[in-house]
Amino acid sequence: MPAMSEIETFDYVVFGATGDLTMRKLLPAFYHRFRDKQIPDTARIIGAARSQLSDEDFRERAAKALRRFVKPDALDEALVQRFLGMVFYSSVNGAEAESSWDNLTRLFGDDSRDKIRVFYLATSPELYGRICENLATKQLITPSTRVVLEKPIGHDLETARHINDQVGKFFAESSIFRIDHYLGKETVQNLIALRFANPVFERLWNADAIDHVQITAAETVGVEGRGDYYDNSGALRDMIQNHLLQVLCLVAMEPPGSLDADNLRNEKLKVLRALKPITAADVPHVAVRGQYGRGSVGGDIVPAYLEELGEGRQSDTETFVAIKAEVHSWRWGSVPFYLRSGKRLPSKVSEIVVQFRETPWSIFGSKLEPNRLIIRLQPEEGIQLSIMSKDPGPDGMVLRPANIDVSFEKAFSTRYPDAYERLLMDTVRGDPVLFMRRDEVEAAWTWVEPILKAWESKSGTPHHYSAGTWGPDAARALIQSSGHAWREDMK
Repeated sequence: MPAMSEIETFDYVVFGATGDLTMRKLLPAFYHRFRDKQIPDTARIIGAARSQLSDEDFRERAAKALRRFVKPDALDEALVQRFLGMVFYSSVNGAEAESSWDNLTRLFGDDSRDKIRVFYLATSPELYGRICENLATKQLITPSTRVVLEKPIGHDLETARHINDQVGKFFAESSIFRIDHYLGKETVQNLIALRFANPVFERLWNADAIDHVQITAAETVGVEGRGDYYDNSGALRDMIQNHLLQVLCLVAMEPPGSLDADNLRNEKLKVLRALKPITAADVPHVAVRGQYGRGSVGGDIVPAYLEELGEGRQSDTETFVAIKAEVHSWRWGSVPFYLRSGKRLPSKVSEIVVQFRETPWSIFGSKLEPNRLIIRLQPEEGIQLSIMSKDPGPDGMVLRPANIDVSFEKAFSTRYPDAYERLLMDTVRGDPVLFMRRDEVEAAWTWVEPILKAWESKSGTPHHYSAGTWGPDAARALIQSSGHAWREDMK
């Protein structure tokens, strides 16, 4: 992976610039890359949204966002002011071909056509095609232009294909960057290094040695003012279809021929296509959905999901999902992959648990706990390997579990960059290796859609779980039916 080298100058336009994503993630990510001297002073970051704001109005909002979301020890006032000098704003209705587009086109003179242009669409996915059409009509697409699509790409397989078709009319596949910030996490990328740079792991990375795999993305928060969006999405669309399936692909894929983008994505696609199809009859046995009620999270009593939506609202939208998946390949045989994601759980944690098989015979006179590899994606990114070790003392061969624990931030004595920092710079570089290809997105929807349809077509509500617990009892029953148990001792 390239070091902190300065990239070419660019114009980066963010549609939906007044939204939470821009303020909370994108602007701080740009600032950190500028602070580390990756972004030249000649670059421009242009916010685009319908709000009537001046450049100074937007810069004032950007400054507040930096002071809120960037750690104080990384803020340098002189540097902040230099950074804000690169920030501009254009009031434009991206979905309408009207005169407001003149505000944006005026920012691009003929002398900027040789500059790299990136258009980041942080808007509703239904607007992607229309915005791209307007970019083409206004002649803002150059040979070095890329477009970034935020998830979700569609609401189901049909709408995903429609969006891909619309955007594909105006941009070649090589210029379309479908972003999944999980792929930008350093520890997710480290999966590739862990497996393919360390033969000790790769030679055990198969059904002969591995009993099962758990992939968890847990949040302590509720819908956080995103009730309308979330109620039309749910945990399966919001987390499983994209984030967790992408992590599963990196865990389960075969070694690519190289780190070339298409080689890597070809192997991920093979995993998605090797997933055992789930039929409507299978759904009750392999998938569990839940919805949180009132409970205690971090010592605070929090409202139920329906209360957060608003008075009188009723909804069957799931805030928790657990799925048992199988990869039908020679490497993985009958190894189950358990995917789990939910809101209002006890801890904010994303991790992969690789549970190795038990020893076939113990010479120590007692049952041994099998080895377990835990890959922490967040927080405190790192790796923990549990082993059995002799308990120090004169009482003979008494064994107990011990952990080999590596914190990457401590090991490398550096700040771990946010996922968006890497991904934003990769779009400027034109490097698609950490982005999803069209066929990946559609393969993921193909696997998930039968679960969605089964839940929508059958009566009944999601299983209840109290906020602050690890989901409904049905999720424990799902994994226990195969003789396994969720890891629930995360801090």
